[in-house]
Amino acid sequence: MKGYVQDIEAIAIQNEDFRQVLYTAKNCQLVVMALKPNEEIGAEVHKLDQFFRVEQGTGEAVLDGVRTPLQAGYAVIVPAGAKHNIINTGTEPLKLYTLYAPPNHRDGVLHHTRADAEADTEHFDGKTSE
Repeated sequence: MKGYVQDIEAIAIQNEDFRQVLYTAKNCQLVVMALKPNEEIGAEVHKLDQFFRVEQGTGEAVLDGVRTPLQAGYAVIVPAGAKHNIINTGTEPLKLYTLYAPPNHRDGVLHHTRADAEADTEHFDGKTSE
């Protein structure tokens, strides 16, 4: 099959890993994430746009210092150059997926924990899923 066609809500909710790259195209990338209670992605700035969709849990989006509560069903678009963070403010895992445009991570990368992600210096190497 060409492309990626799956039940992303179910996949995101079932995901237990901090970060898992599901599909990498030439111009965008699909990643699921699970943040433990009080865990955060970490403040960062990209030279690319990013989209987040929360599927389960509660949290907070921080975009250039502006904090906005999140819950299941919320979407966040982060324009290139904006300092941003997603924080789990709830008592259950915060399950979400994100689209990077263009890709940001190596295709297929899996980080079980945030510590694993921080210890890895991987970045998109130009190789796509197909």
